[in-house]
Order: sequence, then structure tokens, then C-alpha cells
Amino acid sequence: MRYKIIVIVSFLVFGLKSMAQEGIPVYFDYLSDNYYLVFPSMAGIGQGGKIRATARKQWFDVDDAPSLQTINAHFRLGDGPSGVGAIVFNDANGYHSQTGMKLTYAHHLRMGGDDVRMLNQLSFGLSGTLLQSSLDESEFRSVIPDPSIAGIRLSASYFNVDLGMSYSFQEFYSHIAIINALGSKRNLYYRDRADDPNQLVIDNIRRYLVAAGYIFGRSEWQVEPSILFQMTDFTKEKTIDINAKVYKDVDFGRVWGGLSYRRSFDGAQFQTATGFGEQRLQLITPIVGANIKNFMVSYNYSYQMGDIRFANGGFHQITLGYDFGQKERRYDCYCPAAQ
Repeated sequence: MRYKIIVIVSFLVFGLKSMAQEGIPVYFDYLSDNYYLVFPSMAGIGQGGKIRATARKQWFDVDDAPSLQTINAHFRLGDGPSGVGAIVFNDANGYHSQTGMKLTYAHHLRMGGDDVRMLNQLSFGLSGTLLQSSLDESEFRSVIPDPSIAGIRLSASYFNVDLGMSYSFQEFYSHIAIINALGSKRNLYYRDRADDPNQLVIDNIRRYLVAAGYIFGRSEWQVEPSILFQMTDFTKEKTIDINAKVYKDVDFGRVWGGLSYRRSFDGAQFQTATGFGEQRLQLITPIVGANIKNFMVSYNYSYQMGDIRFANGGFHQITLGYDFGQKERRYDCYCPAAQ
């Protein structure tokens, strides 16, 4: 029994540390034509605008399991180079929760040539994030009084910024972002301690994201391979997503499906009765969706691979969307994010 406890605790520590982050966790909702949720430079990337709402739930058989809800909208300001967007989100995980809002400004520069039908665009984006983080200690109990436990629901507000850059050339696209570019004194975890709040160490919660992809095919079928790499600055934890999507044009719009594989570069070591082992985070995520006129709906399910898992259930996510202000196809390419 002791060995089983060691195994579970060691893996949970690794898993929670990998996923614990300030702001919106990066899951797989970006694959639902929702890149703005991750990259601020995608605000108003195309003509018109887009609205996306997501709901994610992990481990239905586990109380207080992680859940995430987001809603965002972004659009181009007229025919000019500027785009704006806003995101509202709520993220809960056990006794911890965070709610916040992001406001974004993006600037899109047309690159080279006079052919307005060719997509060749460099984009920059800046998001300001206002976040309220909460820690519910009302159920914490200790035989010996602990001054660091208030026994109430604590909350604190933080501000941070995200920076992003995107380049789109016909069917090719690439994105770079720095999430939580500023440091943050998260005094929520220092209540009633002897630490001087002005001397608290600034938590480095900065993350770097890099993504690229290409869409092959201009007939009724298209194939889109892509990758997304992310790294946490302080811990140097790294993961990579390898994705593939297939689209088919139909009478009412478009149907599509795909598969994503996420793998961490770092492993969690654990001990069993017979020896030691190491396991990396591995997630397999199938995704399906459809664009029905101006509406979009998609569903994805993430399954965690490996011998050591917290629960047998996976992670469910639904995305709903609506596109507005869209005119005829602007660019002579198959580039759905920019149309």
C-alpha cells in the first residue's frame, strides 16, 4: 500500500505542477478555429469577426475535478489594419479557482505585392489580463493552529500582459506568444505570514508558445498538419502537440475531424514494489466539428496514456462558435482562420 501511495502522489505532483498556471490553461480548444484564445495576434485576423465559447470538464467521476469555461469575441475594425478582442474565463481546480478577462489590441500589416487576393500578413497583438484568484480554506482543518491557514475563502487580484506575433502566407501560418510576460506577487498564498509583502519573491509564471501549420489541398478535401510547442520559463517544463486535421466541404458548410498527440519532454519518476520508473505526460485527443453556415460546433476528448493515472475517465470539451460580418472569400487560398 505504501508503494501505491508513493506512486500516486509523485505522479499527481508532476501532473498538477505541469498544469498549474495563471490565466487560461492551454488545452486543445485552439484546434476549433480558436487560435485567438491562445495567441493575441489573432484578434481580428480576418474580415468580420468570430465568437467562440468553450466548456471543458475533467474526470466526471471525481469531485471538484478541474473545469474551464471561456467565451471570446474578436473582429477587425472596418477595413483598417486594427483588430480588437475580449476573453472572459473561469477556471476551477479543487480548492483553487480563477476568473478573469483579457482585452486585446492587434495590428495587421500587409506584406509585399499589390495582389490583394494573396494573403501575406504579419500581425502583432497585446493583451492585458485582469485576474482574480481564489483559495477556499473553509474546509481546511488542523489539530495544531496554523497561522498560514485563514479558514475562509481568500481572494486576490493580479494584472499581467500577453504578447504575440503571427505570420500568414497563403496556406502557411505561424504564431509566437509570451504569456504572462510580467512577474506577479501572488500574495494570496502569504496571508498572515511573517513575510514582508513588499519583499515577496516575484513568481515567474511566464510561458512561451510557438505554433506552425500548413493546409494542403484546394478541392473539397483539405489536410492540415500543425504543431504547438510550449515551455514554462521558471521550471523549463516543455510539451509539444502534434496535430492533423482533415476538412471536407459539403452543401451546408464544412465538416472536419482530427487527432492531436501531446507529449511532455519531462518525466515523473515513481517507485513501485519492484523498482523505479519514469512516465511522461501523454494525451491523445480526437476532435470532430462542423461549420454550418455561420455557426460552428466541435467536440474533443482527451485520453491520458500511461500506467499511472488519477482516474480512468478522460477530459471532455465542447466549443460553440458564430462568425459574423463575413463577405465573399477575400483571399485566393484555403486559409479559414483569415477568411
